[in-house]
Amino acid sequence: MRDLVIIGAGPAGLSAGIYGKRAGLDTLIIEETGIGGGQVLTTYDVDNYPGLPGISGMELGTKMHEHAISAGVEFLETSVTGIEDGGSVKRIQTSKETIEAKAVIIATGATHNHLGIPGEEELGGMGVSYCATCDGAFFRGRVTAVIGGGDVALEDAIFLARGCSKVYLIHRRDEFRGARKLADIVKATENIEIIYDTIPDSIEGSEAVERLNVHNVKTSESKTLDVDGVFIAVGTHPITDYLKGVVDMDERGYIKAGEDCRTNIPGIYAAGDVRTKALRQIVTAASDGACAVTSATEYINSL
Repeated sequence: MRDLVIIGAGPAGLSAGIYGKRAGLDTLIIEETGIGGGQVLTTYDVDNYPGLPGISGMELGTKMHEHAISAGVEFLETSVTGIEDGGSVKRIQTSKETIEAKAVIIATGATHNHLGIPGEEELGGMGVSYCATCDGAFFRGRVTAVIGGGDVALEDAIFLARGCSKVYLIHRRDEFRGARKLADIVKATENIEIIYDTIPDSIEGSEAVERLNVHNVKTSESKTLDVDGVFIAVGTHPITDYLKGVVDMDERGYIKAGEDCRTNIPGIYAAGDVRTKALRQIVTAASDGACAVTSATEYINSL
């Protein structure tokens, strides 16, 4: 039996792994993709992680992964299908085997929301993308659209504008939700055209994206934008479907847990974007990983 099993290898899971090994725990991280770093890998520029201003998301995620490996954390590439609470023994069901542990930290993070409009799924990977830093290079010198108004949408528009001939930034409100610094950069970038009060209706194209149909929510005016790519940045939702009935969650599926990362089930903890919290950032995810291990260690020592 393992002392500690961590599900997810983003900043929260990797931080937990490092702290788990430093606490002398037999620690295993399960990651479905087999790639450590989580969502940070798709962030072009990380300018708010203390001590590392301007580091790329890929570099930061890679460094965190390498740190966990050097600390002696073991990794298993598989998907988790469920968790059974057996009191002092937690059973983690995976697509390969059932793993027993004294404590479990859930750090599966969140995944991208979809718009649910015609053409989105059909043209996925053919011009429709949820990651500008992953796919932006394919659209150099071409016209793209970004949908959203938060930090990620603003960052995506800035990133794409460096290589695209034109970027439409489409937001359903008349002001952005993202950081003012990012909004100021967007407004000052000549090849970004902001379209406020507007939502997408459909994405069209025969073999790849060719057009984006939108309408203004105030005037009901519709128009078609000729674009080669559509980048969707309308938020995320937690990856917690496999936990229904195991731990308490809110109406959106986030696990109810405080700053100590304790859930309603002793021995099960939630860290990072997957838990209820006011701020979901790399720095808070890394902090959660450390806090979760502190709580888990206290629990393990009490058994």
